[in-house]
Amino acid sequence: MAGASMGLQVPSLNVCARKRCRLFWVSLVVLLLASSTRVAFSDSKYLVGLGSYDITGPAADVNMMGYAMMEQTTSGVHFRLRARSFIVAEPGKNRVVFVNLDACMASQIVTIKVLERLKARYGELYTEKNVAISGIHTHAGPAGYLQYVVYIVTSLGFVRQSFDALVDGIEQSIIQAHENLRPGSIYVNNGEVIDAGINRSPSAYLNNPTEERSKYKYDVDKEMTLIKFVDDEWGPIGSFNWFATHGTSMSNTNSLISGDNKGAAARFMEDWFEQNNSASSESVQSAAEGIPRRVSSIIPGISDREHELLELAASFGSAPGKPATKILSVAQRVRSALRKADKPSFVSAFCQSNCGDVSPNVLGAFCKDTGLPCDFNHSTCGGKNELCVARGPGYPDEFESTRVIGERQFRRAVELFNNATEELTGQIDYRHTYLDFSQLEVMVPKQGGGGTEAVKTCPAAMGFAFAAGTIDGSGAFDFKQGDDKGNAFWKMVGGMLKAPNEEQIACQQPKPILLDTGEMTLPYQWAPSVLPIQILRVGQLVILSVPGEFTTMAGRRLRDAVKQVLTNDKNEKLHVVIAGLTNTYSQYITTFEEYEIQRYEGASTLYGPHTLSAYIQEFQKLAGALVRDQTVEPGPQPPDMLSKQISMLTPVLMDTTPLGTNFGDCSTDVPMNATYKRGSMVSVVFWSACPRNDLMTEGTFALVEILQGTDTWVPAYDDDDFCLRFIWSRPAKLSSRSHATIEWRIPQSATPGVYRIRHFGAAKALLGSVRHFTGSSSAFVVA
Repeated sequence: MAGASMGLQVPSLNVCARKRCRLFWVSLVVLLLASSTRVAFSDSKYLVGLGSYDITGPAADVNMMGYAMMEQTTSGVHFRLRARSFIVAEPGKNRVVFVNLDACMASQIVTIKVLERLKARYGELYTEKNVAISGIHTHAGPAGYLQYVVYIVTSLGFVRQSFDALVDGIEQSIIQAHENLRPGSIYVNNGEVIDAGINRSPSAYLNNPTEERSKYKYDVDKEMTLIKFVDDEWGPIGSFNWFATHGTSMSNTNSLISGDNKGAAARFMEDWFEQNNSASSESVQSAAEGIPRRVSSIIPGISDREHELLELAASFGSAPGKPATKILSVAQRVRSALRKADKPSFVSAFCQSNCGDVSPNVLGAFCKDTGLPCDFNHSTCGGKNELCVARGPGYPDEFESTRVIGERQFRRAVELFNNATEELTGQIDYRHTYLDFSQLEVMVPKQGGGGTEAVKTCPAAMGFAFAAGTIDGSGAFDFKQGDDKGNAFWKMVGGMLKAPNEEQIACQQPKPILLDTGEMTLPYQWAPSVLPIQILRVGQLVILSVPGEFTTMAGRRLRDAVKQVLTNDKNEKLHVVIAGLTNTYSQYITTFEEYEIQRYEGASTLYGPHTLSAYIQEFQKLAGALVRDQTVEPGPQPPDMLSKQISMLTPVLMDTTPLGTNFGDCSTDVPMNATYKRGSMVSVVFWSACPRNDLMTEGTFALVEILQGTDTWVPAYDDDDFCLRFIWSRPAKLSSRSHATIEWRIPQSATPGVYRIRHFGAAKALLGSVRHFTGSSSAFVVA
């Protein structure tokens, strides 16, 4: 038996030995592959991380930033605002942060406080040197978050909620990007967007030298520069692009918070990517089988279905208002329901560039009374600026104009994204300094040629044409663009605040000074004097962070001047972009020749006719320091005036409903047995409360749900969707009662089925406590 036993075991041992041998080699191959994978990760050129967070401010009673009209105050949400960030780092070396805000512009005090928080969290990793915070220039966001008087007059001073929403959201988006840092690659692509902007001050543009204008095909910049982020493991995770067009598709009569055309484009692209990649996402499929994505009406529709749903819908009447929690509002968000937990969300940002004289209202400017084109030089109609209004492509529907201009940017961005093959390589670097623009010495060519001469910038001042506004949003009274004289009456009015001295008048020529803001200091500074300039470089991508709105030709001159220093006659291919309205705000920057014409942009160029020359001179110094690897002086620190801010916005005292009704009850429900076709509008009115009680950050005021099976309601659209509007109103100005009207324009892509509309809110009691509530409409059928 022993022999038999041994005879039986020997083949078994040989088999085991062979198996162990194969296992050894398989394991070795696996280890080598894993090792090579780790080497690939460690050898990745960059670490990349993206983040996105809600920055939607108060949706009631707060003046909107951009048009400076006191009567234009928020009363609901078109779609929510976001801060989108990217961080790019060389492992163990430099890193840069870029934040794109769905806001009118960056704010100096917001930037200061964000940097303080980053320092407390990360030490010296993120500072003013390598962090850029840029606004898209929507004119449909809450105001009151800047610290200088001239920018918060119409908002009745500082609005703490607007400020906090931005600071908190920017910080959270950067934290997300930091925590998402992983090995990856970046690709860059360029292409023209032909039909998303026109020059709104062509008479000023034409004053630029003929030989200079002849170098360009258009009188606005039509090039979009896009960078595509690709994670080594997950593949594409986002894109940022820069393109110049104003955020004024939404007019100065709009009162709904909106990211305007660039915010819309960002949502369209994020929705496009999610839908385009949903088939490979099993977790999304199982979580939301058959449920429509967060899609807009620009994405094609699907199959039709109607009959058997009516009886099912009839069994769901409107639910009375009931207590809720804010957590419920957050949980019901569509993105929350569809997000894959272990994969970073796709982040797409449409950033602003040199948009100073670029309007998205591409049909041109016409007189409201006659329908004829406005006066070419002054943009007036019979001498009145109020009658001259630009028309967007969806005229007279500003929501449609916003969609169209957003879609045009989105579609070009998708093409650039899909075809991006040029990879960014090379070092990450940056330079930053603060400058006192009220007294910069600038060397400029002498008039008539023959060497250079020293000139100076001036303390900030606004000209008469500033008060005339533009074709995107006119001013009032008898102001007009192109006014280089002014009149005695308005000079007297401005002089009552602060009369400019002879030196200031001469410095600002030919601008007639309406408001001498740079020399007004009561109750604190009216306009900035210390401004940041900054260069961020990632390989062959160079971002010029500018604290204002450069006109088309001003931006071209700045880009060319910096590129000349960086390339220094080398054949190096660089992509130089201007990131407008970044880190703080100081209004416009025109060319010297455009300044002479004194259209709106020239009158709003604060620091005098040599402002652009000062920027070019100082950016060339930064670029030179970058090339030579030299440090630069930090410059004078900007003031922190948060403790000085004054607010006169009336607080919310209390909310009430009529006797016998609850917060969240339907005031106007959908009709009984209602069936709606795609493309039609569903409207429901709820008894509500002031949205300032809770901003619903990362939550929603409005929700459309679809019925799954016979008793399960699943989120389909929320107030981050272009097709859903949350409109808030009071029956009277000082009333404690209010309504929330929720309008859903049913997208062509909506799945046929049974739907209902829900409202979330928060009501304030007389003693100050806040209670959250929710309510829902009756069910209806979409066929």
